[in-house]
Amino acid sequence: MAFLKSVMFLLLVMWYCLEVILKSVIPRRLRARKNIAGEIVLITGGGSGMGRLLAVEVAKLHATVVLWDVNESGNAETVDVIRNLGGQALAYTVDVTKSDEVYKAAEVVRREVGEVTVVVNNAGVVAGKPLLECPDHLIRRSMDVNVMAHFWVHKAFLPNMVARNRGHLVTIASLAGFFCFKNMTEYCASKFATVGLHETLRMELAHNDLHGIDMTLVCPAFTDTGMFRGAKFLEPKYVVSKILEGMLLREKMTCIPGSVFWTVLLKYFIPEKLSLLMQRASGLDRSMDTFVGRQNGTTPPRR
Repeated sequence: MAFLKSVMFLLLVMWYCLEVILKSVIPRRLRARKNIAGEIVLITGGGSGMGRLLAVEVAKLHATVVLWDVNESGNAETVDVIRNLGGQALAYTVDVTKSDEVYKAAEVVRREVGEVTVVVNNAGVVAGKPLLECPDHLIRRSMDVNVMAHFWVHKAFLPNMVARNRGHLVTIASLAGFFCFKNMTEYCASKFATVGLHETLRMELAHNDLHGIDMTLVCPAFTDTGMFRGAKFLEPKYVVSKILEGMLLREKMTCIPGSVFWTVLLKYFIPEKLSLLMQRASGLDRSMDTFVGRQNGTTPPRR
């Protein structure tokens, strides 16, 4: 009996590995895509930047978009853009760092719009300072927005998904959730935590056979939005197209650009000195030297 169990275990190991390899060789354009027409998609941080661009693209696919942001005017602008294009969108002013506010807003959305079927945790902030120069309140802000808010949003909408064994949780993390970058201690720490939260929750759902709930972890390189003004990297529209593609393909992990996926896999095999050499050669070690972020004086920078 023990021998048969061992054989079965090895066969499953080989099959699961082969399954991943077979799926990876199928061109992305040929893979089945999720239809989100009629779905209710909630996007945090939808009042500006990448959140706004993503909301517009989701609305074009005939989904109802629910926007959460502390930026009331920005939220309203996003709604106007979507409605002018013939889409459906509603905006709610919500501070996602406050659990009570999140839970109350979720009940309002449930009552006024319906059950949210797709959640995109997109809201994010960055201080962009060396640790010893970073004020305590900016460190707390990064941890609250980039990590703690995900707990509250998950707890607000996941129960209904679990009851139906249906839904989709999209976490907009960052390559900073796998790699360390100069002058980004608080941001990297928060993104490492975000990645850990996402992957652990996915494992919890899998152990409970809740395979109808998709989870997509998105890890883009730094994007040229207001959040990273002064540090130019990927074009926002390109990043948003890849986020949407990863979500529709139900990918477990979407790295942007896709080539860095292999770097993530090799991370623990790359010597520290080689990692530093690669960052210096690519200019990543200087990427935040000219960082200024958004300068509106009131609203924390979102993506």
